Amino acid sequence: MNFDEFTGTVQHRLELPGTGETLRAIRATLMTLGQRLPEGNAEDLAASLPLEIKWYLTGAVHEHGQRFDWQEFVSRVSEIEQADPADAAYHARVIVDIVQTLVPGSDFQQLRDLLPESEDDENWRKLFEIVDAGGWSEAAEAQTGGGPQPDATSRDELEDADRGSDPPE
Repeated sequence: MNFDEFTGTVQHRLELPGTGETLRAIRATLMTLGQRLPEGNAEDLAASLPLEIKWYLTGAVHEHGQRFDWQEFVSRVSEIEQADPADAAYHARVIVDIVQTLVPGSDFQQLRDLLPESEDDENWRKLFEIVDAGGWSEAAEAQTGGGPQPDATSRDELEDADRGSDPPE
């Protein structure tokens, strides 16, 4: 996936109006994540991302390996993105789900291993809610009540098949 595909996917999934808002959400999420991760781990995670996106996890970060919890993460993302904390948290979840599809499983597992998923205040499990639900498409399908809906002709054919008659030719 290249830079345009990555940003286009984020913009589409988050339903953001423009590229500026999209890049701000990506930068806020990945830069803050990069601050939390040790430098080598941030570089491993970034290695499979487009060059311009990779920079947010590595080059834009002045101090890696900072200790902060999920709530502080959301607060920082919200401030950088200039978004409501609930929106910032959702944006971060969607962006992490997209990142998960691009990086090797071992690098993503390394990310999860570095972020405690316990029930206390560190609870980073919230960051992985979309990933754990099977990914964005699965989560979106669960919210909308199912996958693609058949058109009228197909629906008629399905109803005929359910009644045991042959569909019209």
